[in-house]
Amino acid sequence: MDSLISTFHLDLKLLIAQLVNFAVVFSVLYFLVFKPLFKTTGERSATIEKSLKEAKEIEERLAKTKAEQEHMVHEAKQQAVAIIDEASRKAELRKAEIVDKAKEEVGALINREKARMQTEKAETLKEIRSEVAQMIEQSWHKILGEKINKSVDEKIIEKSLKNNR
Repeated sequence: MDSLISTFHLDLKLLIAQLVNFAVVFSVLYFLVFKPLFKTTGERSATIEKSLKEAKEIEERLAKTKAEQEHMVHEAKQQAVAIIDEASRKAELRKAEIVDKAKEEVGALINREKARMQTEKAETLKEIRSEVAQMIEQSWHKILGEKINKSVDEKIIEKSLKNNR
């Protein structure tokens, strides 16, 4: 080792002093710079890792939420179609009921009018017969000149009416 020291002209005291200086500077740098730097870097790495995990979880929740949303929208559309179909069916039933009711009302109205017309017709025929009977009676009085008894008069009127029908 002496040969190495003499070859390179190294001073052992100076080398030890430099080693001590290096150890002191390294210790100061280690405790004042590197250790806080490593600590901050570690914390930052942990924060970044945590943020990445949270971002991944958020993405997963977002994807899950989107899937749920699409499922809910799909269900809502199906429900809307079902409601519209049900409303259409009910509307058709209601329409049929209204049409049937209107037909019944029209039928009842027609029947009432027919009955009223039959009544009017019967009354009119009764009036016409009465007037015809009076005319026949008056014409017999003019022809015969006097009134025959009531029973004979009625027989003649009835016979005339039967012939005119």
